[in-house]
Amino acid sequence: MEFRPADAVRDTEYGICMMLDRARWSAEGEGGPGSGGERFGKQEQEPASEDVIDVAPGVLRMQLPLHFTGLGHVNMYGLVDRAGLAVVDPGMPGRGAWRSVVRALRRAGYRPADVHTVVVTHSHPDHFGGAGRLAAESGAAVVAFGGFAVPWVVHSGPDVVSVDDSSLGTVSLGTVTTEAVVHGPGRLSVPWRAADNAMSPPQLPRSLRGPLLQLAWRMGRRYLEPPPLGRALTDGDQLRLADRDWFVVHTPGHTADHVCLYDPEHRLMIAGDHVLPTITPHVSGIGCGPDPLRQYLDALDRVTRFDVDLVLPAHGHPFADLAGRTDQIVRHHQRRLGRLREIAASEGPATVEVFTRSLFGAGRGGLLAESEVFAHLEHLRHDGAAVVRRQDGALVYALPEGAVPGGRSGPAN
Repeated sequence: MEFRPADAVRDTEYGICMMLDRARWSAEGEGGPGSGGERFGKQEQEPASEDVIDVAPGVLRMQLPLHFTGLGHVNMYGLVDRAGLAVVDPGMPGRGAWRSVVRALRRAGYRPADVHTVVVTHSHPDHFGGAGRLAAESGAAVVAFGGFAVPWVVHSGPDVVSVDDSSLGTVSLGTVTTEAVVHGPGRLSVPWRAADNAMSPPQLPRSLRGPLLQLAWRMGRRYLEPPPLGRALTDGDQLRLADRDWFVVHTPGHTADHVCLYDPEHRLMIAGDHVLPTITPHVSGIGCGPDPLRQYLDALDRVTRFDVDLVLPAHGHPFADLAGRTDQIVRHHQRRLGRLREIAASEGPATVEVFTRSLFGAGRGGLLAESEVFAHLEHLRHDGAAVVRRQDGALVYALPEGAVPGGRSGPAN
């Protein structure tokens, strides 16, 4: 799809929202970082279907279209009860996205006014973007994890993407931060690069310039503000949806605030982006605190302990073998860690940029790739297999020969 600057101003679902979320997927061995392979080669890339599918008693699957690289749809689940229905992850913000929500509900036999609850699995705009409009139209309560936050929305000053990690100071660096700071539409400071080597945030196309760029930036930030929560969830909370109890399972890693919903009566798991059928969710080194890869692997291990017959992902088709799919994802990350060890042996001490080029190839870097490499290198450091120092302002990682990791690459016990 050709991007026209006017679209970014008129309807942010084709502007800032697209660019913020277009490159969140890891696909090593599947076409490179975020590519997902050939066109529609992955389930998650398939364009939205207009079919409304009964996937389980009281659970409808409706698909909403997405218009950015790597994903073709988001599954909006309807949980039907005597009072109407709850919806899970009502898609992107913007006028076109809202029309898709209304049409999907109509095809299922409902109106926005019939929605009493909006559940958001995590703080990415293709999941929470429609929640505010839906709540305003219907009076529905928005529920999400209590730590729900979109880091790029602030009212003054720069955008701080993650939290301080003073543990990095244990590697003779002094106290440093692992935050990323958005200074505006054209400059993003990340913790692994020198301050004078900022990145371009992936939220707006390079074709936008000057006042138009600033206008699209301001409008996009406004559209991406999350709605106020009617209920802040914690791990283990119960939600009464579809006339039965669902349990909240906190699953950090993809984001710090990610939750899944478990239905023990019908052995269902609404998985959000935690486990997807054919694409490996992105694990970023910023925004999830120390060692987000460890958090993600532990959360993968945790969901396999539930008795699940059917997984309902946010993208792609429902699937049955949760344990098998989580094992594939764990092995993917083990392979990536192994490749980083090989690169370290070949290159010696290197920056995240060097590791990224060696892993993905020249010209295939960017924020997505570098942030995931940073997450894996930080995992190795926390595991005792890597050391890091600052050189000319950038983090330089080394994997000393003979270093013995303090743990294993799979979930911690």
